[in-house]
Amino acid sequence: MIHPTAIVHPGAQVHASVQIDPFAIIGEHVKIGRDTIIHANTIIEGDTIIGERNRIFPGAAIGLVPQDLKYNGALSQVRIGDDNSIREYVTINRATYDGEVTQIGSGNLLMAYVHVAHNCVIGDHTVIANAVGLAGHVTIEDNVTIGGMAGIHQFVRVGTLAMIGGKSRVTRDVSPYTLVEGSPCHTRALNQVGLRRAGMNLETRSALKQAFRILFRSGLRTEEALEKWRHSRHFPKLSGSMPLSMLRCGVNVN
Repeated sequence: MIHPTAIVHPGAQVHASVQIDPFAIIGEHVKIGRDTIIHANTIIEGDTIIGERNRIFPGAAIGLVPQDLKYNGALSQVRIGDDNSIREYVTINRATYDGEVTQIGSGNLLMAYVHVAHNCVIGDHTVIANAVGLAGHVTIEDNVTIGGMAGIHQFVRVGTLAMIGGKSRVTRDVSPYTLVEGSPCHTRALNQVGLRRAGMNLETRSALKQAFRILFRSGLRTEEALEKWRHSRHFPKLSGSMPLSMLRCGVNVN
């Protein structure tokens, strides 16, 4: 159902089951999948593709030109998957150059006033709390939780199942499975609660805990820490990529 006060360009491709509330604006190149709800005063512009069963709350602005001085009118995209909740006044900018994409996966919760800048990539099942700012080219992997008012510097990657504390200033990559917080941000611990909620079994959690201690708390150089980990009794319990992925991190350790 499309409210009579909504403005939907004739060229937009909107599934018949989509609900569009009063005063929403849908641009010419927008595509919206089945059972999505677009609440009042939302603006969706540009080459934006939105999947199924999303709920986009009042005042959200999606697909508008990026806040990037290099932008020159390129035909870039925003792609959003299924089952996302995009709350009030969230802004999601299109990418900067032709053929590039700002991408959001499925099952995410973006709370009020979150800003997703150009060329960001967000995975699946993340929770990004109120007033978080993601600068350009940030990558958020699956099952990440980010506390309110955190700021993520451009080109930062946040690894899967990481948790970032509220008001943190994140200027370097965040390792998967870890809990970080502070300004500047520091790695504090393994994200034990997140690992349990994700259904990771006790044996794997214990092995990750040992890997974390060796890689982050031993004071060894990277090569020495990896060698020690290879000789740990927990080494066979993890795939080789899991501890190595933890070392992508450049966040200060304290």
